[in-house]
Amino acid sequence: MDWGGIFRNGGQAAFGPEACFFALAAIGLNVQFGYTGLLNFGQAAFAAAGAYGLAVAVATYGLSFWLGLFIGLVAAIVLAVLLGFPTLRLRTDYLAIVTIAASEIVRLILRSVRFTSTLGGTDGLQNFTGRFYEISPLSSGQYGFWIFKYDEHRAWLIIVGWTLVALCCLATWFLMRSPWGRILKAIREDEDAVRSLGKNTYWYKMQSLVLGGVFGAMGGIVFALSKQSVNPDDYATKFTFTALAVLILGGTARVLGPVIGAILFVGALQFIDVVCREAIRVGYLPDWLIDSNKVGALRFIIVGVAIMLLMIFRPQGIIGDRREVAIRDR
Repeated sequence: MDWGGIFRNGGQAAFGPEACFFALAAIGLNVQFGYTGLLNFGQAAFAAAGAYGLAVAVATYGLSFWLGLFIGLVAAIVLAVLLGFPTLRLRTDYLAIVTIAASEIVRLILRSVRFTSTLGGTDGLQNFTGRFYEISPLSSGQYGFWIFKYDEHRAWLIIVGWTLVALCCLATWFLMRSPWGRILKAIREDEDAVRSLGKNTYWYKMQSLVLGGVFGAMGGIVFALSKQSVNPDDYATKFTFTALAVLILGGTARVLGPVIGAILFVGALQFIDVVCREAIRVGYLPDWLIDSNKVGALRFIIVGVAIMLLMIFRPQGIIGDRREVAIRDR
């Protein structure tokens, strides 16, 4: 087996664009769920708002790339406000149901035939990333060291993506140590007690939903830039649950939890994928047991079982604190 190639593919994936955008989406969920106790199952909708805001502005209306970025972030804020007003007074489980339904509504609107001329329908949109790669200072070639080498386009996206991750982590660190952040954590522990002290918990939860949605929109934008296209089915519920798995793996209510979770989750998926394909190629795994067409499903099974075992023996995640796991459900 080519162990050099196996570790190279796993390492490149662990620190590649996919880990970046799932880390950003999970950071947003960490603000909402980890620190505030809002069980949001609709993070895919915020990622779609950011990605489609950029794509529609540039590809459909011919606006500048920078204006498209601004529109994408504003679209996420508007979505958070529209979603928050009728839902933030709901109990945790009802909030989860409403947010997952809202996410599916957004996806179905994006793939609607009626809006094909604007949103691209099921084919999505392309031709909106040119300006992003034009401003790259990197010339043609390979960048990185050891096994972590990427071409100029991926290297530029990785630099931008991980810079955004670092800035979002830094913002989260400062905010959660401020009086505002302490109120969010108090709401998570006992909302009635916070309300009895004269705090408007509804308004604080709205702010948390907006901030987490903006982080999710950044993840959606990085996702769109990595694929150089947007498609409504890329923002199905699978996107949200993958981001939740990343958060749970790393540890909720920890600034670096989503980052560690994203690196391990994406790296493990790619590592297992390449190991299985190499094992099939050299004959360690017989054809009657598994073939290369089933490897994609097998890697999710293995990672899923690993996360289940983690929840049994360490429910707080890798760097989480067990005292921060419980959320208020009434």
